[in-house]
Amino acid sequence: MDEPTRTLVVFHAHPDDEALLTAGTMARTAAAGHRVVLVVATDGALGLTDEASFGTKGDALASTRSRELAASARALGVARTVELGYADSGSGPQVSADPPGGRRFVRVPVDEAAEALCGVLLQERADVLTTYDPRGGYGHRDHVRVHEVGARAAELARERGLPVRVLWATVPRDLICRAIDLVARVYRFPPEFDRSSFDRAFVAGAEITHRVPVRGFAAAKRASMRAHASQGADSGGGDRTLGLLVRIPRPLYDLVFRREWFVDPDVPAGTTRTDVFEGLA
Repeated sequence: MDEPTRTLVVFHAHPDDEALLTAGTMARTAAAGHRVVLVVATDGALGLTDEASFGTKGDALASTRSRELAASARALGVARTVELGYADSGSGPQVSADPPGGRRFVRVPVDEAAEALCGVLLQERADVLTTYDPRGGYGHRDHVRVHEVGARAAELARERGLPVRVLWATVPRDLICRAIDLVARVYRFPPEFDRSSFDRAFVAGAEITHRVPVRGFAAAKRASMRAHASQGADSGGGDRTLGLLVRIPRPLYDLVFRREWFVDPDVPAGTTRTDVFEGLA
């Protein structure tokens, strides 16, 4: 009997986050004939960028990043993209004042944002929702809020009869630390890059429950990264992490990004699954 068509909803904080953490899984899922819905919480208007090329922070950058998000979604086979429209909360020591007519994501009550996301889950009859781990990966305040909002939205959906599975999109910290140390031998990371932060970021490898092979979709993931051109360099023309990654030679790129990782908080640590829908009724 044919497998049923499923729906995967991926929830991210900013345009370009999907390219880094879930693009391969999204492309793989779409190629298998399933429905992929991308939900992004903020406009990304406070992202670092080369302002001479892409405009200053604010509405101009938000418009650019929305167009980039649409291009990334096309490259991955996404069926629907939803921008919740909250203002980027930024990564500085203080949260900036709300912009005219908007609210920083971290100032939006969790239940309010969760209701908006739950509405998408119910409309789409979602089988799986991806969010972030409790640390928000590397600790960005908007990423932590995605974890909180995603968890609450899933609770609300379940209360209304939709048994959606939640997976945390993440990276094994031991693996990423080894990779960063290796790259640092030949590349000088930009000033804002804090190597020590990765010692406490993401999750331990032993916590991973899903290791999804995506090497066959490396070209789509690379196209998704390239779509977010505004995030490739800072205002001084220096490389940002995304700009570095898209220049990795293709054979090495395919090797580095051959897998994506998730944690299902409802199954025992150490479970080994290779598909986000595996085990669903």
